[in-house]
Amino acid sequence: MGRRRKRIKRELLPEPKYGSLEAAKFINMMMYSGKKSTCQASFYKSMDILSEKTKENPLAVFKKALENVRPRVEVRSRRIGGATYQVPVEVPSSRSLALAIRWLLAVSRKKKGKPMYEKLANELLDAYKGEGETIKRRDELHRMAEANRAFAHYRW
Repeated sequence: MGRRRKRIKRELLPEPKYGSLEAAKFINMMMYSGKKSTCQASFYKSMDILSEKTKENPLAVFKKALENVRPRVEVRSRRIGGATYQVPVEVPSSRSLALAIRWLLAVSRKKKGKPMYEKLANELLDAYKGEGETIKRRDELHRMAEANRAFAHYRW
């Protein structure tokens, strides 16, 4: 139980080209060693690829891909009477967004042989269509929560 005061969440400024907070968070989580301009360039290139491939607004495709990847429930370990149970709990919206972005970036980085913007565009396109490795991760998490539904009454 934390006894310190609550951490104040800093307000995130929307990114300049699309004015989206999700895109700004995505770029910030994509960043290594403070190289934001590099990440922005890579993100914008992948958005251009998305608009070419789908012939739609790339921001709408990006948001739909994020929405498809976001988990609704997850399992949390809870120790009760010497036994540890995997208890399914609903995921808060901020955590589900962070998980979705983390999964998209991890899967994109794991692929080899192409520049990051191409890997990212391909993964976002797969997520938009409802397929790909990130969707498998989300489905696996949902399956685990469904399998442990019997322990849902242990929520805290």
